[in-house]
Amino acid sequence: MAHPTPSPATPLDIVIFGGVGDLSVRKLLPALYMAHLHNNLPEQTQIIALGRQSWDRAAFLHFIQEKVRGFIESKAYSDQAWASFVRRLSYACVDATDPADFHEIKAQMQPGSERVYYLATAPSLFVGICANLSGAGLVDERSRVVLEKPLGHDLASARQINHEVGQYFEEHQVFRIDHYLGKETVQNLMVLRFGNSIFEPLWRGPQIKSVQITVAESVGVGNRAGFYDGTGAMRDMVQNHLLQLLCIVAMEPPVSLDPDAVRDEKLKVLRSLRPMTVADVARDTVRGQYSAGASDGEAAVAYLQEANIPASSSTETFVALKAHINNWRWANVPIFLRTGKRMAARQSEIVIEFADLPFTIFGDSAHQSVNRLMIRLQPEEHIQLQMMAKEPGSGMKLRPVSLNLDLQSAFTERRAEAYERLLIDVIKGRLTHFMRRDELEAAWAWVEPIIDGWQQLGEKPKAYTAGSWGPAASSALMAREGSSWVEES
Repeated sequence: MAHPTPSPATPLDIVIFGGVGDLSVRKLLPALYMAHLHNNLPEQTQIIALGRQSWDRAAFLHFIQEKVRGFIESKAYSDQAWASFVRRLSYACVDATDPADFHEIKAQMQPGSERVYYLATAPSLFVGICANLSGAGLVDERSRVVLEKPLGHDLASARQINHEVGQYFEEHQVFRIDHYLGKETVQNLMVLRFGNSIFEPLWRGPQIKSVQITVAESVGVGNRAGFYDGTGAMRDMVQNHLLQLLCIVAMEPPVSLDPDAVRDEKLKVLRSLRPMTVADVARDTVRGQYSAGASDGEAAVAYLQEANIPASSSTETFVALKAHINNWRWANVPIFLRTGKRMAARQSEIVIEFADLPFTIFGDSAHQSVNRLMIRLQPEEHIQLQMMAKEPGSGMKLRPVSLNLDLQSAFTERRAEAYERLLIDVIKGRLTHFMRRDELEAAWAWVEPIIDGWQQLGEKPKAYTAGSWGPAASSALMAREGSSWVEES
């Protein structure tokens, strides 16, 4: 069930818990400014930022002016647009754990408004906030709530959060956000697969040799150290971002773009992932932790030397693993997932490596014959199809060349950032690009035995130099299947 799009005459209150926190400053408020700038907010939209600082409106606006404007592209900023956006903003000092404070939220809301509650807080606060909203009479059938990742620490806690939030909000009112699903190229992957006839006959084993999905970050843990050390790369990135990308790559064609039709097919992928035994974990996963090195041209300390990280920490900052999907389309096709911090570059990419030639007439020059579909998500967004061509000159020496789809040059229209696109979806009640409860729990059900397996094995994460592509063992993991990570080719 989807919400009807609010009419321009319907007041809308967007309430951000953690409204002056890092996520709100860097992503949410800039995204809402862009939505405002391009007339994608209903006319009577009010944005209420909540925090624990005892600020009046002037102090709040000074903070916003100092912090948020730096995250808005200069070409999109104008004093006039900013002034009209700021008129939408208000602030309330609220302790999210104190039910009495929620009456202050109610006092600031517009009469008869639809309400979007964005919980940019620690997951431990989700249930209490929902209970307090309900207790203050702030939840009705038109309300919706946005839950930031990570949703839970394991399967049991995810189920508990889902169950308890579900006491106050129906499933169609809950938007579990993963900003990767808001990226233009990720959504274009659906069109690439299901809007073109040429790929479907090839989109399966044995025509596909392997799939690799990389989400690499060049930054370290920064000011997230306290959170990150209790989470690690598997919970922070694999359980959500990478598995959601895998679902879109591997899903069967849905019968329509109805949110549940799409999410039903994604759920089938998650439930088809082959469970890992402890032996599988030992053979097919690699955990790493960055040591001192250089990143983005500057010296970088080791993870264990980061502020607020215990010297004995065994938290992984890197994960590489080989997965298998037990269905007819993907049987015997290895799926490689990789993510890490302090890696050689900021890069998110999906690589579909097609099968080797069964026979070649081109001799040794064909050993490099690799056909790949490479879908780059960041830093730039493009799609490349790598094919073989003859080098100029005599003889038949082959060289790989790429057919490029540069989305930025192919389309002159403005390309909204992921959070802006997803926030507009929330406002319009469109659930397609948000995780359903059973999706989330299926992802945890597959990830949790891997984490348990690491604990049983008792091995420390393998060290890798900051500014590298991770431990050597991750390259060996690929080499056993006759493949390599794309930047190592």
